Amino acid sequence: MAKDSLIKGTFILTMAALVARALGVVQRVPLVFLLGDLGMAAYGIAFNLYSMLLVVATAGIPSALSKMISERTALGLHAEANRIYRAALLFAAAAGLLMTLFLYGFAPFYADSIINPQAALPIRALAPALLLFPLIAIMRGYFQGRRMMMPNGLSQIIEQIFRVVTSVALAYVLLDYSMDWAVAGASFGGVIGSVAAAAVMLYFALKLRRSDRAEGLLSAAAGTGGTERACVSGAREGVRTSALPFKTIYAQLFKVSIPIVIFSLTVTLIYTIDSSIVTILLKDQVGEEQAKEILGILLGRAQSLAGIPIILAVALSQSIVPIISSAYSTKDTKQLTEQTGKVLQLSILTGLPMVLLICLAAGPINAFIFGNDKGSAIVDAYAAPVIIFLTVSAIFQIVMQTSGAVLMGMGKMRPLMLSVAVGIAAKLIASYALARYFGIYGIIAATCLCFVVMTIINIRVLRKEVTFRVLGGRRWVGIAVTTIVIIAIGFVLERLTHAYVLPFGHPRGDAFVQAVIVCAVTGGLYPLLLLLTRTVTWSDVQQMPGPIRKIAAKLAPRSVRANKESGGS
Repeated sequence: MAKDSLIKGTFILTMAALVARALGVVQRVPLVFLLGDLGMAAYGIAFNLYSMLLVVATAGIPSALSKMISERTALGLHAEANRIYRAALLFAAAAGLLMTLFLYGFAPFYADSIINPQAALPIRALAPALLLFPLIAIMRGYFQGRRMMMPNGLSQIIEQIFRVVTSVALAYVLLDYSMDWAVAGASFGGVIGSVAAAAVMLYFALKLRRSDRAEGLLSAAAGTGGTERACVSGAREGVRTSALPFKTIYAQLFKVSIPIVIFSLTVTLIYTIDSSIVTILLKDQVGEEQAKEILGILLGRAQSLAGIPIILAVALSQSIVPIISSAYSTKDTKQLTEQTGKVLQLSILTGLPMVLLICLAAGPINAFIFGNDKGSAIVDAYAAPVIIFLTVSAIFQIVMQTSGAVLMGMGKMRPLMLSVAVGIAAKLIASYALARYFGIYGIIAATCLCFVVMTIINIRVLRKEVTFRVLGGRRWVGIAVTTIVIIAIGFVLERLTHAYVLPFGHPRGDAFVQAVIVCAVTGGLYPLLLLLTRTVTWSDVQQMPGPIRKIAAKLAPRSVRANKESGGS
């Protein structure tokens, strides 16, 4: 099982995440139709709370495990790496059981406290997934630390396939009983997805075990390989890692993982905060039922679409942690500088077009994917603007996520904790201050402010630790020009297609054509403008994964390909 480089590993995880995200959006289409935005509010509350507790259940150990495994395998300490892996699996099993029981018992109290009592049943239906997902997360962290991304990517896709099919099927069948049971059935799809993902990870774990046995690594893990080199944790030469107490391993894991869990909780915590406060803050302005419907729009429509641009950032974060850890532990300054600049540059250049596409085509995308079959005035008024506002915040979330991952790989946990604390405080204060004046848009603006604050803190800390350059001055000008041109063209094109492109005379059919036209034109312009403004040079393209290089070679003008080394540095 070969190791993956940053580009290859990121490409694998990105493709898997794109497929998984696409399946997740596909899942929302029939669910919105079956459950409506009120039902999606209860479903979204359950899912966000579950996502937050899942991070807590694993205590950030997957990321900490990835970091520790990468450091030890880089130094040839395979025995200690395997010992740490076994300790993490035991912790995950215990944590999963405790968090499942907690979530099941806590569900009705939480649902009542946020004025959404119908969310209790779907929360309880999703709780059993916590039994397996901590174990799955630990296994993903181990593979990530070994720089093997294919198991992680494939398990995400299989998990989503089973989740989607089960959620929609159960929601459809149980709708005959009641709306509450239908929402609970949709939530239970997550449990079936966890079983499928666990089966995939178990298959790859057994395959890796056979590979390690063939290479003699398992004999080292059993302590038969003589003495090991000095351990990162300070173990003396000649101490066999099979004798390393779990107490010592857990102390090291939690020292790394507690700050990681705080950072990893940021996005899910923000979404959970919104799930909890939107109804409370808006009920006096628009009424309780309308506030719940707006919450359903935010959770069921906007969050699913706004999560698409950050897919690459998440993949980059997962890929970069072990690479940065290895470079930092071996004091490879050149590698550290190159990878830091590369990961931030890739995250911006690849996240920005998705943000632009979703924002410019928010109206037709929402009308085509989710529709408004019940003719709700709230949906007509809020759906597209809420999607746009939340998606704009994603570009700051992208930089926050990737810069935080680099700090995580360098072991700079205290600044990460500081940035999360300051960002969440800004989010809470701004939400309550702005909601009274701007309603749901004030709450979303507070989310954007949180990501901006965290990004500024992360970048400032990184600048003190390593010298790097994301993009040269001329490239920033090129990005600005590209963004302005695409926004102008996309805005005009969306208005024109909305008014004149009505080939089917049916809202969803027309919206599909309109969305395709806007996305195709603006999406095609983005790479072309980057090349024309020399924001991205042909030599940059040659460093990308093979499939992208092949596509670019066919689409790029000859004049661009001929000038391979021109452009900004």
